[in-house]
Order: sequence, then C-alpha cells, then structure tokens
Amino acid sequence: VQLQASGGGSVQAGGSLRLSCAASGRTFSTYTMGWFRQAPGKEREFVAAITWSGSYTNYAGAVKGRFTLSRDNAKNTVYLQMNSLKPEDTAVYYCACVRGNYYGTRSREYDYWGQGTQVTVSS
Repeated sequence: VQLQASGGGSVQAGGSLRLSCAASGRTFSTYTMGWFRQAPGKEREFVAAITWSGSYTNYAGAVKGRFTLSRDNAKNTVYLQMNSLKPEDTAVYYCACVRGNYYGTRSREYDYWGQGTQVTVSS
C-alpha cells in the first residue's frame, strides 16, 4: 500500500483546511486509516482514525469537535476536514493505515505511512 497525502498549507487561526490521503492498492477498503502529526521538537502524536467501514472513528481530545475524518472507499481516499484551526495545530501531518479494525492511537500499530504534508496556522 502506498499513501499520498495532500492538502496542507498555511491558514490563519480560525480557518479551515482539508487534507486528503490517497491510497494505492485494491484492498484499501480493508484498512483502518489514521492521521498523525508532528510539530517541531515534539513527538509524533495521534490525530484521528477511521475503520475500514467508516463505522467507527477515534479522535484525539485536542481535535475532537473541530476535525472530521471520513473516507471514500470507491476513491481509495480519506479526508481530514480541519475547522477552527489553532496555531497549536501547526505540524507535519502524516496519514497511515493498518489492516483490520484497530483504530487506536499507537503509531507502532500502523503498517504503512505516507509522506507528510505541512499545515501552518498563524495567529
């Protein structure tokens, strides 16, 4: 599985961005998809995950209520809609996937990773 993240950019606080992660491979629909982020000088942290069916989602407390994760299995793509962005959301965002129904926060559980996309939120 290869993952290609896109949609990052610069925005002012309170603004919105939508990240996309396109996956190759015919078994996309069997993978849980997740997003992580890493700010300068900080460890990579979990943002959100969605199971293969889209039935279950998991969000980090810091983004709950502001970010929405969805997927379109027909397009092999997941979308992270980010609203009410804050300067502390500034980071490189990575998409990742794991086969099956794990949709937790542990990055080591995810098998495949895309390249990062930079999100910068200015105050």
